[in-house]
Amino acid sequence: MTRNTDPVVKALEQALADTFTLALKTQNYHWNVTGSNFFGLHNLFEEQYNDGYAASDALAERIRALGAPAPGGLRAFQEITKIEEAKGGLDSKAMLDDLIDGNAAVAATLKTGVDVAETANDPATADMLTGRVTAHDKAAWMLRSIRG
Repeated sequence: MTRNTDPVVKALEQALADTFTLALKTQNYHWNVTGSNFFGLHNLFEEQYNDGYAASDALAERIRALGAPAPGGLRAFQEITKIEEAKGGLDSKAMLDDLIDGNAAVAATLKTGVDVAETANDPATADMLTGRVTAHDKAAWMLRSIRG
């Protein structure tokens, strides 16, 4: 896949691939979680993956607004993302740990994107990515709070 050379678009592509991959992982854990916290985790995971898919759409549309094609499809995302796909056979604690790490990784990607957008004098992209940092920080906090 040929990647765009514009630094802001590249940062957005990274944010999109990481966000989508984390949403897909979260959905997988939503389907497969078991245990005494099943109901709460099942619902929280659903809330978080729905947020991730909505954010993916907004990130892709920002890429398009900047005049570049948005990457799409699992293969394209696999080539870009830093997030590993869901692991099978995990208990709920291991799922929580994996999602905490995933949210922290996406937040780091987004923070880098904020810096890139600010350097490029693109306050709209910087603001969008800053909002997503807040969402991932909150998601990680909620997951840590459940894990104990």
